[in-house]
Amino acid sequence: MPLYEHVFLARQDASTQQVEELTAQMAGIVQQAGGKITKTENWGVRSLTYRMSKNRKAHFVLLNIDAPSAAVAEIERQERISEEVIRYLTVRVEELEEGPSAMMRKTDRDRERDDRGGGFRGDRDGGFRGERDGGFRGDRGPRRPRDDAETTDQE
Repeated sequence: MPLYEHVFLARQDASTQQVEELTAQMAGIVQQAGGKITKTENWGVRSLTYRMSKNRKAHFVLLNIDAPSAAVAEIERQERISEEVIRYLTVRVEELEEGPSAMMRKTDRDRERDDRGGGFRGDRDGGFRGERDGGFRGDRGPRRPRDDAETTDQE
């Protein structure tokens, strides 16, 4: 049977329980079609890059599916009908990834960084300082006038 990675985004105001029920519903569809879900990952609520359907955040869920294409078509049809699902994406893959996905490994790295106490750079200035603010130019000295600047005295 073909292998698929399927990610769907559920609305932010949906509870975690509702998202789990939606995931269980999708798993039921796959099982009825004779396939199986090999891995389910809930990536939690994450910020969206841009607003989608008036939502700035969404619940992200990954499903690794080993099922016929009819099962995937039915999942996508159900997600189009559901008001809870903002977006979905299904990709056919040659083999399913074992272990945690890249998104889960990233959150593990973030947790380790927080545990070490790193990530804060208190010794950096962090802001732009232009000439108006008395910007520091180091040992370069003051700016010279631009050669290509228009002058009004040359008439």
